[in-house]
Amino acid sequence: MKKVVLAYSGGLDTSYCLKYLKNEKGYEVHTVLINTGGFDDEELKAIEERAYELGSAKHANLTIVDKYYDKAIKYLIYGNVLKNNTYPLSVSAERVFQAIEAIKYAKSVGAEAIAHGSTGAGNDQIRFDLIFHTIAPEIEIITPIRDLKLSRQEEVDYLSKNGVHYSWEKAQYSINKGLWGTSVGGKETLTSGQPLPNEAYPSQLQKEGEEKVTLHFDKGQIVGINGKMDAPTNNIVILEKLANAYAIGRDTHVGDTIIGIKGRVGFEAAAPLIIIKAHHLLEKHTLGKWQQYWKEQLGNWYGMLFHEGQFLDPVMRNIEAFLEDTQKTVNGTVTVSLKPYHFTLDGIESENDLMNTGFGQYGEMNNAWTSDDAKGFIKILGNAQNIFSSVNNETYE
Repeated sequence: MKKVVLAYSGGLDTSYCLKYLKNEKGYEVHTVLINTGGFDDEELKAIEERAYELGSAKHANLTIVDKYYDKAIKYLIYGNVLKNNTYPLSVSAERVFQAIEAIKYAKSVGAEAIAHGSTGAGNDQIRFDLIFHTIAPEIEIITPIRDLKLSRQEEVDYLSKNGVHYSWEKAQYSINKGLWGTSVGGKETLTSGQPLPNEAYPSQLQKEGEEKVTLHFDKGQIVGINGKMDAPTNNIVILEKLANAYAIGRDTHVGDTIIGIKGRVGFEAAAPLIIIKAHHLLEKHTLGKWQQYWKEQLGNWYGMLFHEGQFLDPVMRNIEAFLEDTQKTVNGTVTVSLKPYHFTLDGIESENDLMNTGFGQYGEMNNAWTSDDAKGFIKILGNAQNIFSSVNNETYE
């Protein structure tokens, strides 16, 4: 009997794939869940039990949270990556790493094929397939949902016919949770004008008022919260819990998919948004103008390639080297105020703060140059535009 490894999440799509591959195609189905921070031990156990109930021959839960941070999230923070100035690549990044680990697992168990539950109209199919083709081109890729062009209702009906009862209310919203945020897709995100209902988001408002939180950064990495030092992955979880009580981090991302159509998805990413904005503020104080300029260009490029599944392209390692090198002076603390549904950045403290110098204070006084120095500088700075204006008789009317 041929063996197929199914990248499994326990959701509707992968539950359908498991049943279909076993019952209709006769495969020995091995399931693997790649945990990038979205599941606790109880959830992992429940998903494993569910996989066996559905007919999995063997199930594996692989937790790669630390690897995911070291290889991906760290650089997304360094680059202040927000797709279209909005989305912190919550699902985009984790899909790439789930694909990498799933195909490695498939090779390790000698599978002839690997399967996933992506549709033919989204980005995930490309992220998975690109990685699979690169790492193991000899392994066949099977995608039942894409190949059969199934609707969610058809998946629910098939499962019900095969003795698996799946709540239609639950199926209406697709929720993908990971260390770097949670995506929420539903009927509203298929439109251009309807917002997701409040109840579609995993976290609900629990606190009113305001709470101040201090984030500690060392060479660009978040190493502590409120004076307590811990591993960056733990700090992300701690901050997410604090901010979720205020229902912070909700938004809707609209962008161009890899296949050329517009896409819309809701998300909840309190910790990622706070960390990126706090990190960016600290960089404004501790990096030079041209460092910030080139970081913005390369960070945006890095995020785009990552979003589109091109993580294995060697240029990504080149950009990572640049981003990491810029973080030597990004040290200090950032104070953030948490409030219902939003947050504000209060300020920073850093030994590398370029504002704390004796050279001068913006708009106040100069200590390192004379008024004549300033006048001469301004005159020379204007030479190019003055020459152009004179030669071309510009009137500027």
